[in-house]
Amino acid sequence: MPEVDYYAVLGVGKTASPTEIKAAYRRLAKTLHPDAGGTVGTFQLLREAYDTLSDPRARAAYDAGIPTVHARPPAKPKRRRFSEEPGFVPEPLDLEPDELEWWEFAAQDPRVRHGRRRGPGHTPVVAAVAGMVLVLAPLVLGVDFTPPVLIVWLVLTAGTALLVQRLARGYLAARRARSEFATEFGGGAVFGSPGIEADELAERLTADLLERYLTRLPAARIFHGLAWPGSVFADVDHAVLCGKRLVLIESKQWLPGHYETADDGRLLRNGRPFRGGGSRLAESLDSYRDLLPGIALRGAMIVYPSHTGAITTTDDADYADGAPPMTPEQFLHEIGGWLSAEPSTVDHNALRTLRGQVVGSGRAA
Repeated sequence: MPEVDYYAVLGVGKTASPTEIKAAYRRLAKTLHPDAGGTVGTFQLLREAYDTLSDPRARAAYDAGIPTVHARPPAKPKRRRFSEEPGFVPEPLDLEPDELEWWEFAAQDPRVRHGRRRGPGHTPVVAAVAGMVLVLAPLVLGVDFTPPVLIVWLVLTAGTALLVQRLARGYLAARRARSEFATEFGGGAVFGSPGIEADELAERLTADLLERYLTRLPAARIFHGLAWPGSVFADVDHAVLCGKRLVLIESKQWLPGHYETADDGRLLRNGRPFRGGGSRLAESLDSYRDLLPGIALRGAMIVYPSHTGAITTTDDADYADGAPPMTPEQFLHEIGGWLSAEPSTVDHNALRTLRGQVVGSGRAA
């Protein structure tokens, strides 16, 4: 047998399917690529393993113990498909923030609430200061206490003391929660990295979209490359958690046209069944409903054009069931507004669970 075990390099079994091999390569490439912190030698070995095992003839020769020439031959000119436009990159969305209904509301209170723990606001602090002034004023002014005045003063003093005590406890609890959160999760809002391969451009476009707009929500936490429970592959492109609301996202780059979901769940393009790409959002939603039973869950499929032309989707789609396709702008209006209902609350348990599902380094950025 060859000296290098390419199956071990990719972390798959000898009976792995081509789909499993490709998924394993993509998962590892996200962290082993030199641009992501890996070394040139390690990434070259990973690429050799993938090139060998993804080619049926090369894989059969490798399994038979026939030495493999690792130098990659010059790439043969690939026949261009009608759906391809070499070098085409969709125009990034340039949406003015004030066009989003939730934009100003999301930043009204930049403080983050850790569960139910949040520092005291202005109103109780002002009330406590006013109470202390009223309590101390008679002593400073030398007021002669009559029995009725003394009773009122004692009641006011007790109430002020109780309010100050509660404020102090709330402040300390919020400070402790912030400290514990920073120690466990760091100060970043993004976990994982989007795909780096040429055919994963849509993932990178969505990653930029999420970080440019949804980080406006103080508690929003963004994830790239999530595995289903029990899986080791990046089964979900992206996810955003805000409070007890979670959206799972797939990024697609498809032919220009009008996309919608039929009543029977089929994906349509220009009114006809679309067979140019699939989706696993339904399985992802089922998996994460079981994993996070107390979290409200929705799916979103963001579609970008694969060459010059426009993508349109149905604006009045039923988002309660499934995950109909949507444009980036539609996603920001619809899903951004849905997430902004609880913009400042971080659910530690849900965040911890989701971070554990990130495939790759899982680092916060």
